[in-house]
Amino acid sequence: MYKKSIFYVGAAIVISAFMAVPSVGSAQEKAVTATADGNPFIRNMYTADPSAHVWADGRLYVYASHDIAPPRGCDLMDQYHVFSTDDMVHWKDHGEILRASQVSWGRPEGGFMWAPDCAYKNGTYYFYFPHPTGSGKDWNSTWKIGVATSKKPASDFTVQGYIQGLESMIDPCVFVDDDGQAYFYYGGGGTCKGGKLKDNMTEIDGEMQPMKGLVDFHEASWVHKRNGLYYLSYSDNHDSAGKHNRMCYATSRNPLGPWEYKGIYIEPTDSYTDHGSIVEYKGQWYAFYHTSALSHFDWLRSVCVDKLYFNPDGTIRKVDLTTGTGLQPVPLPAGAASTTGK
Repeated sequence: MYKKSIFYVGAAIVISAFMAVPSVGSAQEKAVTATADGNPFIRNMYTADPSAHVWADGRLYVYASHDIAPPRGCDLMDQYHVFSTDDMVHWKDHGEILRASQVSWGRPEGGFMWAPDCAYKNGTYYFYFPHPTGSGKDWNSTWKIGVATSKKPASDFTVQGYIQGLESMIDPCVFVDDDGQAYFYYGGGGTCKGGKLKDNMTEIDGEMQPMKGLVDFHEASWVHKRNGLYYLSYSDNHDSAGKHNRMCYATSRNPLGPWEYKGIYIEPTDSYTDHGSIVEYKGQWYAFYHTSALSHFDWLRSVCVDKLYFNPDGTIRKVDLTTGTGLQPVPLPAGAASTTGK
């Protein structure tokens, strides 16, 4: 989600020591709003890094990061929101579920609440989020993957701590296989690693291992499964002629690889970054991603979705990206200086 190299801090996998921190004032539900004719489908705030899931209530939920305007790169990102739909047209903003000030072990200055994910197991929703502990310039070497839990998909999340023993990397992804085994992936700066999660969903079971076979991996790992085949999608390092991240994918018969690179499924958008997810809903597959279509500024992004199709051999067709009408920048807070250009 941020094109910057990550400095890695090696560590052995150890047992987690979690302390619950209540989520204060989270999840103030908003009114149901209809998309203003197409992408981006959220227009009342700047959102990025969409993590899409379909839960047992039959709704599709998107867990997104939040670009705070006016931005300072990705430093000020905070205040995660959840959105849901039952028809891919009308979206409910369930409100804020978590902010940096509620993370007791986090960076004192706040911000740096980057691309999240969510998983469900045994009656509990697990919200995974990257956040550094280091103050000042130490943020890049002190990333942790926090975990918050709730009995509801879009409210009442309580921070439980962070996964112990991981390297300083970002972009958590949790995939729960058909047999109930959960797998954890994360990465950044050209490295992608994966491993099993214990049944408590807060500890790594065994060793994390490199995901072999990926070509030009940058960040934004996402895993889904179709017809017994595992797909690992991610953003690459493309940077040419003013165009940046592309979304690529690889496949495997094993959730931890080795992977076989298959190509690009989303070409560069108008944003410096891209970060996506792939999910099936009511018989149709969808690709979620983000652009800068509202702001025309790299660090004020907006989540989008388009239909995704597979070829008979299981490969993914390139997604046709669409843009709606009536696009307007999100109004800045009173007294804030406007941001123009890239």
